[in-house]
Amino acid sequence: MSDSWAGLAQAGLLILALALVYKPLGDYMARVYTSARHLRVEKAIYRIGRVDPDSEQHWKTYATGVLAFSFASVVLLYLLQRLQPLLPLDFGRTVTPGVAFNTAVSFVTNTNWQSYIPESVMGHVVQMAGLTVQNFASAAVGMAVAMALVRGFVRSRTDRMGNFWVDLTRGTVRILLPISLLFAIVLVALGVVQSLRSGVDVTNVDGSASHIALAPAASQEAIKELGTNGGGIFNANSAHPFENPSSWTNLIELFLIMVIPVCLTRTFGVLVGNKRQGTILLSVMAFLWTGMLAVIWYAEAHPNGAVALLAGGGMEGKETRFGIGASSLFADATTSTSTGAVNAMHDSLSGLGGGGTILNMMFGELSPGGVGTGLYSILVVAVIAMFLAGLMVGRTPEYLGKKLGKREVTCAAIAILAMPAVVLLGSGAALLVPGNLDALNNPGAHGFSEILYAYTSASNNNGSAFAGITVTNDWFQSTLAVCMLLGRFIAIIAVLCLAGSLAAQRKVPETAGTLPTTSPLFATMLGGTVVLVAALTFVPALALGPIAEALA
Repeated sequence: MSDSWAGLAQAGLLILALALVYKPLGDYMARVYTSARHLRVEKAIYRIGRVDPDSEQHWKTYATGVLAFSFASVVLLYLLQRLQPLLPLDFGRTVTPGVAFNTAVSFVTNTNWQSYIPESVMGHVVQMAGLTVQNFASAAVGMAVAMALVRGFVRSRTDRMGNFWVDLTRGTVRILLPISLLFAIVLVALGVVQSLRSGVDVTNVDGSASHIALAPAASQEAIKELGTNGGGIFNANSAHPFENPSSWTNLIELFLIMVIPVCLTRTFGVLVGNKRQGTILLSVMAFLWTGMLAVIWYAEAHPNGAVALLAGGGMEGKETRFGIGASSLFADATTSTSTGAVNAMHDSLSGLGGGGTILNMMFGELSPGGVGTGLYSILVVAVIAMFLAGLMVGRTPEYLGKKLGKREVTCAAIAILAMPAVVLLGSGAALLVPGNLDALNNPGAHGFSEILYAYTSASNNNGSAFAGITVTNDWFQSTLAVCMLLGRFIAIIAVLCLAGSLAAQRKVPETAGTLPTTSPLFATMLGGTVVLVAALTFVPALALGPIAEALA
């Protein structure tokens, strides 16, 4: 089978698998967040945390819970890394303060940016008890915030948004844990490594000795992809044969990356009482995802660089067991979600292909986006789209029976514009600091793209990188961590404020002048708003980097 046909087959199987689980998993997640019953293990957790699971919270209390939990997680994960020499299975490894801070922020914000080599810096206890735990927790936080916003649309004349601690616990116990456990076993069966040894010593064919690192990879790999986290237990991430040994494991990891963000649109439709509302959101996500896949795949199959042309294709930085097709598919999936895992080196992508991955993140990672974050991001854009539609017809905008006034539009605008502001300010500041250009391995347009990619990835909580940039100095360690925090929590606070404002309203009935939000017209407006916002904010920066490189 040719490389192109293998890639198409993998894409077809991925879409088929997602279609098969769309309804049952989407409906199940709707029941998880609406059930009045608490599982026994959940009750035990509530008793330990002194949480009343039957009480509900104001949006400010809900937001305080998110921030407090995340702050405590950063502190605990930082301390766990710094105390690694006192822990078992540390293998004599230590974590410096800068790396520990950046990593703690990275994993708590669901970014999983890694400015270190995992197999030579992190011990197994820190990997399992620290990083893997945060893979669950950060994903559950994203789903909780999404459910709070959905309740804002569903509820009327109330200031109660649900209970953050209940949403966090249910998302972890009922959704993330069982699916991760199942697929960790599947990955082990398919050859992904699961070991507590530091590695094995081997003799190479030329007689030289090598040490091959081992790790508990399968257990982290499952939640790394399912929670759209992306941090690898090996430096090569999902390009490493111990994390992703074959086309079948590649397909499974792609499925895990996409499954919850895609199925949450079904959950949304069920909860608002109109399944077509979720279908229309999914159609916009699918259009953007497919369009960018076509751009990346075409660019990698038709490279314009002199070296690539001489080699007969753009295989630099790609694994031969995957080829251009599966590598392009993975690159599109990991940057259109907030995953950031890679099965090929994005720094080796062509100018246009690399630009496609950057643009995926600049869209706001909502096609289909991260776990929870993708749903609330596209709902925020829907609010802006309906506001623009209202301006065009001179009518007070509304969405799902809720009026969109000054407060609602302000919250949505803050949630949308926070990320571009952080990306552009961070990238610009990095270029102005003396010595930062020395961190680049490439000059010119591609060097600029490396910096732009780094701050776009951090601010969108993606975590992937153009690896030609060295980000181990204090400037990059600290500023990228700040971008992760601002990109994550400004949007979350704005979304929860929007949810509180919507829930306080009464529902208004549809009239002849109401724009149907299940129509192709609304889908066009929603997709157009996504593209318009990205174009207005990022085209000048893209012109200096990937566009210039692609035209060279």
